[in-house]
Amino acid sequence: MNRHSFDSDFAAPPHDEAPHGEKLSELLDRLADTPGDQVSIRQIAGALEDRSFGAFLLVFAIPNLIPLPPGATLILGLPMVFIAWQIVAGYPKVWLPRFLADTSIEKKRFRAMVDKVIPWLGRSERWVRPRRWPINGTVRERLFGLFALVLAIVCVLPIPFGNWLPAFAVGVLGVAHTERDGICLAAGFAVGIVSIALAGIVVLATGALLMSIF
Repeated sequence: MNRHSFDSDFAAPPHDEAPHGEKLSELLDRLADTPGDQVSIRQIAGALEDRSFGAFLLVFAIPNLIPLPPGATLILGLPMVFIAWQIVAGYPKVWLPRFLADTSIEKKRFRAMVDKVIPWLGRSERWVRPRRWPINGTVRERLFGLFALVLAIVCVLPIPFGNWLPAFAVGVLGVAHTERDGICLAAGFAVGIVSIALAGIVVLATGALLMSIF
């Protein structure tokens, strides 16, 4: 399957296209009111358009923020790697395997989920909004993806207590990318740099300890 077929998989009908400047909470509310009994991940990705990268980075970062058994982040962090790699590769929007893209949820259940999320999103959107967005070209977009990819890889690595902060940074970057907020983006980069530095210190300290033992 080539890149064109990937893109056509998420070709959304005109009424699913997100108007420029539409808030994420408004978009989700509109999706929940579209005709039909089901809503698929394909429809959600199509409605998000180029903002789907940020939204999916946020969605896949959230599970990594929950305390989990050792090794769980190896599995839960891989979707972040997958999404970030697509940004680096220059995909115009998120591509997911057909079986996952066709996964649907009942419209009533989706409406209930949206109703729970919208109040939280509404409060966050008072602070996170389109402003000072510096990523206005292909090169900068791919550099953003490269940074997110490094953070996602750090999340996958079996570093003791080294997964939460990079996952949080990916989540912040996801919100920034979705809402085109340059200030939120700067915060995400700052947290990301700190998390990479801390992970590096942990790796070096662990290596030094192992060398002293053996």
